[in-house]
Amino acid sequence: MSSPGAPTVVIGGGVVGAAAASSLATRGEPVLLVEQHGRGHDLGSSHGASRIFRQGYADAEYVALTTRALALWEALEAAVGHPLIDRTGAVDHGRPEVVDAIAAALDDAGIPHEALTPEEAADRWPGITFEGHVLTHASAGRIRSAEAIEAFLTLAARAGAELRFDTRVTGIEDHGEDVTVGLSDGHRVRTPHLVAAVGSWAPTLVGDLFAARGTRLPALRITQEQPAHFPSLLPDEAWPSFVHWAEHDDVYGLLTPGEGVKVGFHGTGPVVDPDHRDRTPVATEAARLQAYVERFVPGVDATQPTFISCLYDNSPDEDFVVDRRGPVTVATGFSGHGFKFAPLLGELIADLVAGGTPYPRFAL
Repeated sequence: MSSPGAPTVVIGGGVVGAAAASSLATRGEPVLLVEQHGRGHDLGSSHGASRIFRQGYADAEYVALTTRALALWEALEAAVGHPLIDRTGAVDHGRPEVVDAIAAALDDAGIPHEALTPEEAADRWPGITFEGHVLTHASAGRIRSAEAIEAFLTLAARAGAELRFDTRVTGIEDHGEDVTVGLSDGHRVRTPHLVAAVGSWAPTLVGDLFAARGTRLPALRITQEQPAHFPSLLPDEAWPSFVHWAEHDDVYGLLTPGEGVKVGFHGTGPVVDPDHRDRTPVATEAARLQAYVERFVPGVDATQPTFISCLYDNSPDEDFVVDRRGPVTVATGFSGHGFKFAPLLGELIADLVAGGTPYPRFAL
């Protein structure tokens, strides 16, 4: 059996692991967070200075979850004493059936929004060319993502969590009621609660463990995405967060202050092994992104991209996976849209560790 007071071990120092560690530690739980790479590394899905916060989902359940997440973001801002979301607003445009469904879901949730013509939208945001139906909502904006991860880690440590970076998990032994986690620094930690908030690494780290307990993880597809920052030709305040529901691939964009306007296709990258990828942009996709930006984002210099490499851990239905079997909780399948929910995911994970039931939609 694990020793009295044994810590909950959280594997993963990205935004979900950091949020989970913060939620657990602030509830008074002893926590050890281990991360295989350095603090703030760029080898997973959480790195970079900006992420979109938006409530524009066509799915009423996700809209409701964004409202819960927003309240927790505001509580986090109050706890750290500085903003973490810049309320730039967000604009959706493109396929009418998608944009109209988002409008209906926002309307049902009582979230203020406004419909515009493409011409009206272009007058308001001259850096973007719009097509189809256009919708904007002011509660959206830009998460200061690197600062947000640091906020979670800082609050976790302040509440007593131990944080170990550059520390790999070398093995997990399942004893039934608890597990022993082997670490690359030579330590072995026996714990009644293990949280694998590891995104793209979940299949290799805990897939067999879950299978041995009679539950298979969904068939995650790990892809290397290659958005890029493009130099802005306009003032920072000219940029909302935006999503283009285009005829072929959906596109997202937002300003990263000091780096340019980030634009990327959603979930179109090649399948990769997260431990063995060269991070080199696919030339044809890079050219296709530049061609898109030249046409639809006239407020940037499309000839000067700075490409970014990041991982998507895609579930088959793009729903998240947050569930527990015995002493092990897994969090994965965030499919390129999980960051905005991070403080809520931290709470859901802490609830599972405390013996609560999984959020139904995210259960295995």
